[in-house]
Amino acid sequence: MSATNIALLGAIAGFTIFLGLPVGRLRNPAPRLRALLNAGAVGILLFLLWDVLAHAWEPVDAALSQQDYAPAAGNGLVLATGIGFGLLGLVYFDRWVARRGAGRQAPPTATPGSDTADVGVPAGEVADVTGLRSSAGQLALLIAVGIGLHNFAEGLAIGNSAASGEIALAVLLIIGFGLHNATEGFGIVAPLAAAGARPSWGRLAVLGLIGGGPTLLGTLVGQRFTNDTVSIAFLALAAGSILYVVIELLAVGRRMAAKDITTWGLLIGLLAGFLTDAFVTAAGA
Repeated sequence: MSATNIALLGAIAGFTIFLGLPVGRLRNPAPRLRALLNAGAVGILLFLLWDVLAHAWEPVDAALSQQDYAPAAGNGLVLATGIGFGLLGLVYFDRWVARRGAGRQAPPTATPGSDTADVGVPAGEVADVTGLRSSAGQLALLIAVGIGLHNFAEGLAIGNSAASGEIALAVLLIIGFGLHNATEGFGIVAPLAAAGARPSWGRLAVLGLIGGGPTLLGTLVGQRFTNDTVSIAFLALAAGSILYVVIELLAVGRRMAAKDITTWGLLIGLLAGFLTDAFVTAAGA
């Protein structure tokens, strides 16, 4: 199979993320449905966090098993730095955005029941509940970025398999990642759906490109370049950003005061992540 065909299949694997994005176009979902969508996204992201950290730790664990301590220490440092940068970087970025928002004059407060009233959208941002300046819009963007970093690492795996001549494995990875990425689109738009926001198709397309596009980029890079440390760095950044988003989404869920629905949604999302990943394992990939 040619490098062009592998790249095309890698693009398809990444862009299955668009299958879950239309959930963000739901019109005025009921409060309990909002809580379910938010919790489902948390479940999916918790699975991704586990999956990302497990793959990032593999080279370190392998080096330790062989008592090869120098690579283990170096890759371990990259892993810790990447997680810290991904997590703390977003914390300070969020603080910077909040300071900028506080410096702007807030528009009149939205009245209850109006189109601009929103769950989790701070004062000064109610006029654009679907935009990137809103709390829901920022969360959706951060989820897309975190998933994009994760998908870049998946693309590296696809490209590396093809470059090593293991075409069958590369195709299996493409199929498995494609099935798995279909659930990630839902995770991206869940904060918008939970906030009652209805983003435009154009905004959904941008979020999809951010989340799914790196799979193609990773496939192209992976066919020409193989390096465990680079892969660990991207996985660690993804883990840190996903962890930050999980914390934020849990805070949104607590404000919804629907503990039973939240618990069910979290369980469903977590199991959905394991189910789609099982397809990859069952196929021998």
